[in-house]
This record gives sequence, C-alpha cells and structure tokens, in this order.
Amino acid sequence: MKAQAVLSFFFTLIPSLCGPQDSFSHVSMNEQIITGRLGEDVILPCSFESGPNVVIHWKNQDTNVYSYYKDSDQLEKQDPRYANRISLFHGEIHNGNASLSFRRLTLEDEGIYVCYVGTSLGKITKKVVLKVGAFVTPVMKYEKNTTNSFLICNVLSVFPYPIITWKVDNNTSISENNGKEVGSLGPFRINSRVNITGSNSSYQCEIENPLLKQTWTGRWTMKDVLHKMQSENVLLSCKPENSSFPPNQDFTVTWYRVESGSSLLLAYFKNSSQETLISQPRLSWKEELINSRDFSLTVKDLRLSDSGEYLCDISSNESTLLTIQTLHVEASPRAPAGIIVPVLVAVVSAVLLLSVAPRAVRSKRCIGFHKERHPPTNQNSSSAGTAEENVGRKPESKTLAFVLHGLHFKPVPLGSAYRCDTCLPQNSLLRISSRSICASLIIFSPWMPGCPTHVNLGPEPAH
Repeated sequence: MKAQAVLSFFFTLIPSLCGPQDSFSHVSMNEQIITGRLGEDVILPCSFESGPNVVIHWKNQDTNVYSYYKDSDQLEKQDPRYANRISLFHGEIHNGNASLSFRRLTLEDEGIYVCYVGTSLGKITKKVVLKVGAFVTPVMKYEKNTTNSFLICNVLSVFPYPIITWKVDNNTSISENNGKEVGSLGPFRINSRVNITGSNSSYQCEIENPLLKQTWTGRWTMKDVLHKMQSENVLLSCKPENSSFPPNQDFTVTWYRVESGSSLLLAYFKNSSQETLISQPRLSWKEELINSRDFSLTVKDLRLSDSGEYLCDISSNESTLLTIQTLHVEASPRAPAGIIVPVLVAVVSAVLLLSVAPRAVRSKRCIGFHKERHPPTNQNSSSAGTAEENVGRKPESKTLAFVLHGLHFKPVPLGSAYRCDTCLPQNSLLRISSRSICASLIIFSPWMPGCPTHVNLGPEPAH
C-alpha cells in the first residue's frame, strides 16, 4: 500500500513540473543577480534539497532553455539560440545542484531566468537575473599631423556605455574635442579625442564600466626637450611610478619614433616572458635598469636625422603610461677646410714623433732631414748643409708638409729635396711634394718592418 501511495504521488508531481510556468506561480522565488562578460562563460546557480525522481526546468520568460527528467536531458523543445552552449552538472544533480552552465555569452543572453526543481519530497523555484558586460582593454594613442598633436582613448568593445573623463595637469576636468561611437545597441566601439595644447604638460583619460566595476586609466606626460651634439650619446627617460604597475602585473614596454601620420617601432619589452626586441644597433637597454623598472633607452652616435619626438608606451590591462621626449641634435662645430689639412699633418707627425723619439734619444742620434742642392751620388758621403740652405730653385709658396729637424717639426715648401740621416740609409734622397704626408708615414712608421732604401716622390732636383 505504501508503494502504491508513493507511486501515486510521483505521477501527480510529474505533470505539474512538466506543465506550464503558471503551475509554479504560487511558489515564492529568491532573486539573485549574476554578471557575466561578453564571450566568456558563467554559471547560473540553483540548489535544492536532494531527493528521488528529480525534474529540472530552466526558462527565460516563455522560452524553454533547458529540461531534465527521467534521469536524462529533454531538449526537444529547447530554443535553438541555446543549443550546445548550456548544460547541467549531471554528476552533481543527486547532491542537489541544478545550476546551469552558460558558455560564450552574448548580449542577447541577458534576462531573467527561472529554475524549477521538483522531487518526490517537494519543489522549489528560484529566479536568477543575468547581466552581460563587455570591456576590452582600452588603448591610449598619441598622434600628430603637420599642424596639431592629439590624444585618443580607444575602446574596441564596451557594454554598457562607459563613463569617460578627461583631465589635464592638476586634475582639471576638460571636455573631449571629438567623440565617436559605433554600435547603437552594443557592444560599443568608442574613440574619444582631445587636442594637446602647449600650456599643458600632462593629460589623463579614465574609462569606467560601472556594471563590471572596472576602470582603466591612460596618462600622457611630456618631458623637457633634450639638446645634444652630433656623435654624442643620449638617454631617453622612461621610468614609471611604482604604484602604476604592481609587481605581479603583466605589462609591455614599447618605444616609438613619432612622425607626422606614422610611428616607427624602435624597441619592445614584455614583462611576463622577459622578451626584448631592439630594431637598430645604435639603440640599447641596460638590463640592470630594466630589473629596477627603468626603461630608459640609449641612442648612440647621434645623427642630425635623429632629431624628433620619441614615445615610450607602458601598457597593462589596467592602465597605459605614455612618455614623450623631444630630441634636438645639433651639428658639431667644424674648422675651416684651409686649417684642417695642416692641423691633420701636425697631429699625424706628432704621433709619429712620440713613437720614434725614444729610440733616437737612446742612440744619441739626431733625427733630421738636410736640404740638398743636388741629389747625392755617393751613399757613403757625409751630410752637407742645413735645413735652411737653398736648393737652387725658387721654392713654391704653399707649404703642405712638415719634417723633423732635430726633435722639432718644421714646415717645408714643395719642391725641396732632402737627404735622410736616419731611418733611411745615410744620404738617401727624399723629395718633398704634395705626397709628402705619405712619405712621412713610410719613413717614421715604427710598425714597418724596415725603411725603403730610396724614396723619390717628385722629379729630380735641378743640378
């Protein structure tokens, strides 16, 4: 008799559970709000007192979302938009878990969902309000054209419509100059832009999604202008405050060269993988600075073409920090061309003198050239004349060479003939011409294995 009574109760319960929603209207419902993210998964909770002969129905208004009874899913009447995206936790049903798993949420999934559960012991009804939000990490961009510079805060996907706030310098609020949104029903794509004025050195853009309780902040700061000379090195500063990027937060660092209408990638660093990229050999990062979160970039051997604006971009899911640095490279001062040649000759000769003078002093011999009227004919003859004697020819007015006389350098005119006392064999002839610099290098280079036996760089002197 007891078995028949239980069976009779079961058959009475099943029709009421499988019937229309009105059959549950007399049951009070507890409401719970669940917030999910667009494209992600979420669970709609529903628990009940465990018992035999479980019947579960999930509905969204009059739409059949999910049904389960007779120990299996009953999806013949399921709305097609939920197909293959929702399921129960079958292994937990006997423990009183009728929660519904949602996958790949869409904005259309928003609504009020009702969970109906009946067993041989009783029945319950619970209401779950599902809200869906979207907030793809925004980006802050710095751009310039031929006349203006401006900042853009860009959000590719956000829902509901966010709260956007712009501030300058000491937290003074300003209005955007140009805002653009795409998507009338959502999700929205938003571009918010302000022009940069010369009186402001910092800007801040804040975007808040109140539904997801998520806020992103973008900051732009201008550093003082750097003035450097050509061929020097420069350190472009980029060091965020410690509070901007917590130690456990992933972020990237990117350096750009900013030009009108475009940006050139110079360097890249990713915190999570410690990946580093340098696009040019003249650029460098110091590892010890990176470890201390100083991302300043060194540019070596500056060129005039390096003048311009450089941008450091440090970005995470919660914030972006842009630091702009303007660099002016100035040409190094140059001496007139008429002075460069004799100065260069003097420098080269001085270096050679320092190389050979110690040997000359040790041997107590004098390094010198002596002017000759005629080319020597006897290699064993003694030296004759001094460096100031006339060779019988009118010397040219232009002096392009220096020779050693004693331990002093003296300018000599072109067309002079000299005999070398040292380095070359005694009385060897040396003709001073426009190629005398080359001759000096041959005669006085200590790295040469030996000296030539005869050097004649010009026509023979007149007899």
